[in-house]
Amino acid sequence: MEYYFSDKMKALKPSAIREIFKSLGDPEMISFAAGNPSPRSFPVEELSRIGADIFANASTAALQYSVTEGYPPLRSEVEKRMREKFNIGREGDMTIITSGGQQGIELSCKALCNEGDVVICEDPTFIGALNAFRSCGAKTVGLPLGDDGIEAESLDKLLTETPNAKIVYLIPTFQNPAGICTSLEKRKAVYDVCVKHGIIIIEDNPYGELRFAGEDIPTIKSMDTEGIVLYSSSFSKILSAGMRVGYMCGPEPIIQKMVVAKQSEDVHTNIFFQMLTHRFMTECDLDGHIQGIRGLYRDKCSLMLSTLDRVMPECVKYTRPQGGLFLWLTLPEEIKMIDFVQRALENKVAVVPGNTFLCDTAGAINAVRLNYSTPSDEDIVRGCEILGRVAREMLA
Repeated sequence: MEYYFSDKMKALKPSAIREIFKSLGDPEMISFAAGNPSPRSFPVEELSRIGADIFANASTAALQYSVTEGYPPLRSEVEKRMREKFNIGREGDMTIITSGGQQGIELSCKALCNEGDVVICEDPTFIGALNAFRSCGAKTVGLPLGDDGIEAESLDKLLTETPNAKIVYLIPTFQNPAGICTSLEKRKAVYDVCVKHGIIIIEDNPYGELRFAGEDIPTIKSMDTEGIVLYSSSFSKILSAGMRVGYMCGPEPIIQKMVVAKQSEDVHTNIFFQMLTHRFMTECDLDGHIQGIRGLYRDKCSLMLSTLDRVMPECVKYTRPQGGLFLWLTLPEEIKMIDFVQRALENKVAVVPGNTFLCDTAGAINAVRLNYSTPSDEDIVRGCEILGRVAREMLA
């Protein structure tokens, strides 16, 4: 039997990160490839207590169908937190609870883009978002990511030349995969360009509360007076990734269309986990919990950077994040990225090849992504030492 796939799906490739996961069954493998939060960040005791109480006293609500927009008490609490922490939420905005932050990205593309429309992204960017856009039939076009974001002038030129561009997708804070932050000046300039062209921005901010150094930078959504920004975030990195509770805030007409699209996908996000999230927010010290995670990642990032400083040849460059989960390691021309990734795997260290994150699936980039949140401290040191040895051998 020969099988035929839709035009939207036949060109999609499996996530390289998910494919790398298949090699992690080897107990000797050190993984710098995941984007997972540290298991030490999960508030197991509190969630266990709250979960037991929900099943004891609110089991019907936890196990029954619910509204697509999201569990009303959770939506209210999320809106309150966005307002107080990020100055987000104005008249005309609406919030939807999604199955992880990525679903909000996919639903917004489904609501706004026709087949062949263009989504402009930082290059490199989050592979999950790229595949979400492609699965909707949209074309992804990249703008080079600098040390402090994309250039507004380049965006202005690209939008002028691309009349069917519908969305600009950005991760301004602790960008995935690079770990950098877009400066306030560039955030304002990019916003002004998008207002000029009347184009929607998706501001993806799953890492914004994980700053462990430097000063906070206002979100683009907090500047949004014209109703052009969709703000996406989630509880995956500050509470639990497996619970799949995310949210998106944006202009009500767009969110309402996303509600309709979500009804055909999963009806509503897991209601028990929505209730669990709400109870944790209102009964536990969420800010104190996040502060603990920041301290954990500060130490892990510092350990990875200090080890790389010690073992890597000077010609290998890497970003120095002030938060989030990732750093971006750029190799010299003498070391071919794909060979480096393969040699690392042979030496029991998994990293993510940089071309995975490019808008052009046939593109090339001589860099890899490293994650410091998931591996143990011992594995961070040992894995970086192996990567340093591999780099030196390849240079020799």
